[in-house]
Amino acid sequence: MKFMTEKKNTYERITETIIAMLEKGVIPWRKSWRVEPPRNLISGKAYRGFNAMLLWSVGSAYYLTFNQAKAIGGHVKAGATGFPIIVWKIRDEEEEEDATGAKKKNSAFLRHYTVFRIEDVQGIPEDKMPKVKGEAPFVPVDRAEKIVANMPNRPEIRHEGQRAFYRPSADSVTMPLPSTFNKPEEYYSTLFHELTHSTGHESRLGRKTLESYAPFGSESYSREELVAEIGAGFLCASCGIEAATLENSAAYVQGWLKVLKNDNHAVIVAAGQAQKAADFILGDSSAEEEDLASEN
Repeated sequence: MKFMTEKKNTYERITETIIAMLEKGVIPWRKSWRVEPPRNLISGKAYRGFNAMLLWSVGSAYYLTFNQAKAIGGHVKAGATGFPIIVWKIRDEEEEEDATGAKKKNSAFLRHYTVFRIEDVQGIPEDKMPKVKGEAPFVPVDRAEKIVANMPNRPEIRHEGQRAFYRPSADSVTMPLPSTFNKPEEYYSTLFHELTHSTGHESRLGRKTLESYAPFGSESYSREELVAEIGAGFLCASCGIEAATLENSAAYVQGWLKVLKNDNHAVIVAAGQAQKAADFILGDSSAEEEDLASEN
């Protein structure tokens, strides 16, 4: 019971700290991992305009066409999704002859190609793979690693691309490579955020805000994001790294509170759900029993 009281006090402390930060105003929030502009693997050129906007949302750093993959000895995985990009081409058109002879004029026309993420192409030769630019070695945090490794009924965790997200339909978490994060604590904070989302799956806690996950910016989406970020704060506290992540968490929460009209009560409600999620990830079945006992 003493351990349970100490842990509850920790959860309360994190919630109070986040609210205190929110009351001071918005803290500029940024992604905690480095993101490269999307490029063509073969030419090395960065995509621009509409192409860049589309491929940013896909989340990979490198792309190539089916023919480009084939030309270097690779092949696109069966069932892989391709993404359309547009390219303006210039062609010569012959004008009617006049007194000075035939003239040519240029006209532009639009073509489109389909590109695939580098993660969806197999057999790429080593010398064609993108070179990693001077990344600092990633140093795992042992206590955080144990929490991830020991999570009951843990979803699949994939490291690929440049986005972090939980996909309920596949029950999987996708993360950028650990080495792309500014510091290890931010990697675990992001991973804990996505794992907290995963506790809402029907095979775990069946949380309504995840099951009715609505479009980006909606109230349901915002409430689920509050749960995930506060849950990440609780888990960071459990392994002693919350000091390095709480400012970013508070700013992230502030962003979603704007959608909820700065309803600080939403933090309290989300914190309760986040506590259940954190307890689940930590494998603490006694927490639920204590909650039931206190209610009775």
